[in-house]
Order: sequence, then structure tokens, then C-alpha cells
Amino acid sequence: MKLKEIMTNDVEVVHPDDPLQAVAQKMRERDIGFLPVCDGDRLVGVVTDRDIIVRATAEGLNPNTTIGRDLMTSPIIYCFDDQDVKEAAKLMEQNQIRRVAVVSRADKRLVGVVSLGDIANNDTKEISAEVLHSVSEPD
Repeated sequence: MKLKEIMTNDVEVVHPDDPLQAVAQKMRERDIGFLPVCDGDRLVGVVTDRDIIVRATAEGLNPNTTIGRDLMTSPIIYCFDDQDVKEAAKLMEQNQIRRVAVVSRADKRLVGVVSLGDIANNDTKEISAEVLHSVSEPD
């Protein structure tokens, strides 16, 4: 099974200059914890709800003046839309992440996001169980 068959296509993104408060509001509105950061149509990083708590809040950063580029994880770990789900699962397991951006092979533009939940909901439960076990292990 290819990632393009199970990924979420309708991906909300933020700009590197968006304030942290706007990023958090988008997460709340969409009920998500992962936002790709795009400068135009170029994927430059990701911000997660964990980044907001562990990096910003724990350091006392102001959510109105801190911008996405200050908080985003970069370089980003990504997969191609024509890759097999098992390859993405292995990448998630190796990097202890629950979501991964999906880009097109031709131009490396963001086309979707695949999560551990997407893998679990598409007849690949044994793969998702292995990844979840690995991702949940302490560093």
C-alpha cells in the first residue's frame, strides 16, 4: 500500500513568520497537533503541540512575539507519496515520531501528512503497533 492511498490530503500549514499564538489557534480549530511550516509552497519545517509546550511554554516565550521559525523542527523528516506504508512506518519508528509530512517525488512539494492513526486505520494494525511501541519508548 502506498502513502498516497492513506494520507490526509487536506493539510493546514503555517508560515515561518506566523506568531506562536496563531499556530496554536490553528491547532485548536482543526483539533490537530502537527502543522507543516511552509514558506510559499516550500516545506521548511514542522511545529507540533509538544514543541509549543516543551520549547515555548517551558522557556517562558511570549506567544504573541515568538514566531513559527523560532520553534519549528527543521530539517524535516518526510516521505514521498509513492513510498510504501511500511517504509514510512520504519522511518517513524527510527525517529520516534507519530506523524510525517508527505511530499511529491517530482517537485518535493507538500501533498499530505500521514499519522500513526492513518496507518492503524488502513489494515496495517500490526505495523502501527510496532511503531507505537517504539515511539513510546523513552529515549
